[in-house]
Amino acid sequence: MNTTITLAEDLTLSRIGYGAMQLAGPNAFGPPRDRAAAVQVLRAAVDLGVTHLDTSDYYGPHVTNQLIKEALHPYPSDLRIVTKVGFRRGGDGSWEPSPHDLRAQVEANLKHLGLDVLDAVNLRGEGPGSLAPAFSELAGLRKEGLIRHLGVSNVTAAQVAEARTIAPIVFVQNMYNLVLRGDDDLIDTLAADGIGYVPFFPLGGWNPLQSATLDEVAAAVGATPQQTALAWLLQRSPVILPIPGTSSVAHLRENIGAADLTLPAEAIARLDTLAG
Repeated sequence: MNTTITLAEDLTLSRIGYGAMQLAGPNAFGPPRDRAAAVQVLRAAVDLGVTHLDTSDYYGPHVTNQLIKEALHPYPSDLRIVTKVGFRRGGDGSWEPSPHDLRAQVEANLKHLGLDVLDAVNLRGEGPGSLAPAFSELAGLRKEGLIRHLGVSNVTAAQVAEARTIAPIVFVQNMYNLVLRGDDDLIDTLAADGIGYVPFFPLGGWNPLQSATLDEVAAAVGATPQQTALAWLLQRSPVILPIPGTSSVAHLRENIGAADLTLPAEAIARLDTLAG
């Protein structure tokens, strides 16, 4: 199994990345319980070969980006940091769509990460409406040199198609895992065009994957259920790049170990029965 994927000349990513959202406080709001432990996890991820870090300045807000800078700046030459814009956090921790101040959001990501240009930025959608005004603004910021590559997140297939008429995209980031497979057709379309697919909550997120079948398959292949679920994603399509998050170095090692696991056909057939 390939352990990296190249989506553009200057964008080669580890197939298993790291999602930094969990490093902030509960519900990705406020500071971490243990800042030193959060820094340790980030450094361990890089030491273990992760070159794809997923973050956003609205995690915290600002918390995960500041942690990434504290832990890793100056950044390794092969590390690629992918962020998101299009939302902000209310004072009570609420998630508020904010597609109208994208320049300020991009600049905040640059500031808190300590960068002059962002490797890649996803526009997070909210609902089925047109992305054109907001994505066009991001495309303009890319032309200015503030962003190298663009993507979209939490979007429909129609919104992906619309975005691609405005500017090239290197990946789509949507919810997808063993159970939630609504993007099967979209993944196949993207694979045909060499565009990456980044499943967020690859292990279920706030509702972790739980299944007797998953447990049985994992035991049969000598892996943990989490590793088995990640390995299924990696074998589902060569353009899938999971970004499991964790605040534990032990869980981080477990997740990355999934890249070394090859599931036999009978295991995949059993796991395919879990589709919701």
